[in-house]
Amino acid sequence: MTHDDFSYLIGVDGGGTGCRVAVASLDGRILAEAKGGRANVSTDCAEAITNIMRATHEAVQKAGLSVADTDRAVAHLGLAGYTGPEIGRQITALLPFARTVVSEDTNTTIVGAIEQEDGYVIALGTGTIIARQKAQQQTCIGGWCYQVSDQASGAWLGHGALEQTLLVVDGIVQASPLSQRMLDKFGGAAGIVQFSLKARPGDFATLAPDVVETASAGDTIGTTLMVRGAEYLDSALRALDHGAGDILCLSGGVGPHYAP
Repeated sequence: MTHDDFSYLIGVDGGGTGCRVAVASLDGRILAEAKGGRANVSTDCAEAITNIMRATHEAVQKAGLSVADTDRAVAHLGLAGYTGPEIGRQITALLPFARTVVSEDTNTTIVGAIEQEDGYVIALGTGTIIARQKAQQQTCIGGWCYQVSDQASGAWLGHGALEQTLLVVDGIVQASPLSQRMLDKFGGAAGIVQFSLKARPGDFATLAPDVVETASAGDTIGTTLMVRGAEYLDSALRALDHGAGDILCLSGGVGPHYAP
């Protein structure tokens, strides 16, 4: 197909808690954006595709374009849970676009944050991305997945809030407004346990705003969790040779809250 055969451009940022879609003209002007549900393709690929397409159709309609022309669109999707070319081919086969590029969200996050500049990016949403870009070479550490990594992320903060709340129930940790909020939200310790047995990373991440909000007000548990997360991020930056004066971009729903 030639350039004239395409209708518009679509960019997708898919994360464990939600996805964002931008529709642009062929010369790169953003025409409209939309948000959708979770889009981790390893956690639930079918759900991710459904949420991506719903948000895509919304963005296309906001832009005053025809949804029927999605089969003539060029799309790039940076997705959480992308594990390599095999899953990329599976996802491409499920999408209607004329040309589709699928990559892990790390690459698109770095370029979206600092473009071609040398610098460092910490993107914290449901999961964790810690990266350095130098001479157009990208180096990433951590972020292996919530089950064994993703320290400082939204999922990590939410899980930590529940863990500490149960320690409060056991009389090991002193109660705080955050622990009371968790007990009220879930109807006590038993509710927390039932939630945790079925919760996915994105579910835990929905509790991160509670941690951030209470920590900013001086809550002891919330502050402890944020400090632990910050210490991990500091260690990661040292491992990537971050130095004074280097560009550092904190992004994602949680990332900027670590600035203090």
